[in-house]
Amino acid sequence: MAYQITGDRLTSLFRPRSVALVGASDKSVFSQLAYSNLVEFGFAEHTYLVSRRGTQTHGQPTVTSCTQIGEPVDVAYLMVPQAGLLEALDDAAAAGIRNACVLSSGYAEAGEAGRAAQAELADHAAGLGMVLLGPNHLGFANLTDGVPVCSIPGLPAESGPVALLSQSGASSSAMVDFARMVNVGLSYLVTLGNEAMITAGHVLDYLVDDPGTRAVAIFMETVRDPETFRRAARRAAQAGKAIVVLKAGSSALSARTAAAHTGALVGDDRVIDAVFADLGVIRVDSIEDMLITAGAAAALGRLDRPGIGIVSISGGACDIVADRADDLGADLPELAPSTRDALAAIMPAYGTVQNPLDVTGAAVIDPTIFTRSIEAMSADPSIGVIGVVNSIGWIDTGRPYLGQMFVDAIGAGMRAASCPAAYINQVMQPVTGFTRASMAQGGVPYVIPGLRQAVVALRNVARWSEATQSPQTAPPPAAVPVPEPARRRGKWSEQDARTLLGDAGVPVVPARLARSAAEAVKAAAGFGGPLSVKIVSPDILHKSDAGGVLLDVPPDEEAVRAAHQAVTAAAPDGARIVGVLVSPMRPGGTELLVGVVRDPQWGPVLAVAIGGLLVEVLRDSALAPLPVTPGQAGRLLDRLRGRAVLDGVRGAAPADRDALTAVIARIGDLALALGEDLESLEVNPLLVDGTRIEALDAVVTWREHS
Repeated sequence: MAYQITGDRLTSLFRPRSVALVGASDKSVFSQLAYSNLVEFGFAEHTYLVSRRGTQTHGQPTVTSCTQIGEPVDVAYLMVPQAGLLEALDDAAAAGIRNACVLSSGYAEAGEAGRAAQAELADHAAGLGMVLLGPNHLGFANLTDGVPVCSIPGLPAESGPVALLSQSGASSSAMVDFARMVNVGLSYLVTLGNEAMITAGHVLDYLVDDPGTRAVAIFMETVRDPETFRRAARRAAQAGKAIVVLKAGSSALSARTAAAHTGALVGDDRVIDAVFADLGVIRVDSIEDMLITAGAAAALGRLDRPGIGIVSISGGACDIVADRADDLGADLPELAPSTRDALAAIMPAYGTVQNPLDVTGAAVIDPTIFTRSIEAMSADPSIGVIGVVNSIGWIDTGRPYLGQMFVDAIGAGMRAASCPAAYINQVMQPVTGFTRASMAQGGVPYVIPGLRQAVVALRNVARWSEATQSPQTAPPPAAVPVPEPARRRGKWSEQDARTLLGDAGVPVVPARLARSAAEAVKAAAGFGGPLSVKIVSPDILHKSDAGGVLLDVPPDEEAVRAAHQAVTAAAPDGARIVGVLVSPMRPGGTELLVGVVRDPQWGPVLAVAIGGLLVEVLRDSALAPLPVTPGQAGRLLDRLRGRAVLDGVRGAAPADRDALTAVIARIGDLALALGEDLESLEVNPLLVDGTRIEALDAVVTWREHS
């Protein structure tokens, strides 16, 4: 069941005026942590302890029911066993409490019975007019307003611009510790648990409107409410707030799509990659990269250009950065002639002007080389962000930092720069109070610890900036004719699939359906030259595997009759044979797969791949959720490892990219027009030979209806 979760309701939850700790107990670690957090943040006067025994707890008096509090309460923090939860919700609702955090486990994570209990819990809360965060979580902390309603130790006293959401409560403490170590300040910490009512998408949507949050880091194992998440992510992109997701887990797509090659290329995790890319969501693979990237995005904002410029005190660091940029696909562009001239006037004669730039030991003698180099490189037309590599102190020796003059010079360069800049430490070194004091004195806003971490973070921010700079509003799909609903059943023969494509404006190779050997001979005479002869049956989708395809058949009568006999004889027992398809051979060119399958969460997903018959061997594919414009189709082609074959190799004609991307987009438009009845639509191969683009074969399958 979907629940109406509004921004106003989440405001009353995440910005509470008072909190009731229900199930408070001196014996409960969860209770001890929750109460001590509220006390440490100065919220004790607005905290009420509820215990069935009514005995003093945490050194304070308790009440046995929320109705005895006598004051308005915004949130009930329920630390009671599953068996008593519905009764606890009734009691909270009777006291006028409209929001609850449910810590108890044993719900959807515990199998079928747990899922039923969770559904009952959520429905019960909804019937009371309440909304739930959880169950199976550890609460939340609004660090901007200083309201920690959670059982997580070590919360930072100071807030920052990054909100942290986690479906794992147990991991959140480690995440908070690391964020503090690398100076990524948090605005909110929200543990989501099982998301029975409030999902990651709801919280994300709330944070888009939060002025104190400039980036959101999310650890998740699944996206439980895809449409809410999609809408919130689009709003975040429009607002210029980066979303950085560490998503764990992967699994195969539904087995019913396996009838098409596309199903073997598309899996849940690859779909998530494609959807996140479409939404401008940054995906990472570690907690460290998640938090450092989110911190960098919050500090730097959206970049005007994707190029990264590096100014470094160390030539060795330049080498490492260049290697990692090559490994990770970060853009370190060559500098424009005007930039090289400006830097040459700054650098000593023995320095080399390039990106990354080693300012050499001369900067130790004259720290203004840092300042002037940063300013000069930032003016380059291809540079969108500057990373400055230098050491910075972190151990408080009781004396001023000896390298402060370099920090000051770098800070001056950052202030004079034409684009955002970040300070980069060469190692994963903590950002301590001593470090922050040095940063404040020098005017350095943000430090990234570690060279690899810096390359990942700056690359991610650059890609996010590029993906979200223009509004994500695709034009409506082109109108295409579609078959009557009654025909959208089962598996279609190639002849039916060809007709569907042709009617939709997708070019198909000329072919004639022959229902007898005599008709095949007549069709062959009309084409001349070598022929392809294929069996036509809705029960044989992969005809080559079944021996139902003969290629390079001579057009003479004897050869055509023999081919007709051979391919029809290859049909397995019981297969319905419509006839054979006779078409001219198409030698040369490049074979692509263009297919669509329906993901159960995200809807129709387009796959483009190199390979034809070898598509599953090469596994060179790119995915995108529909709709796809010709421009987006071109970017899919650019992501293929074998994309160079489309440029023409060994004398072959280069592909007509405009025509090809238009055909790919048209196939996507057709799949959308076919609606939810469509299971899969695959063109394989789509032949690309210069300006000639033709579907040589196609498969269409429809979803089963009960």
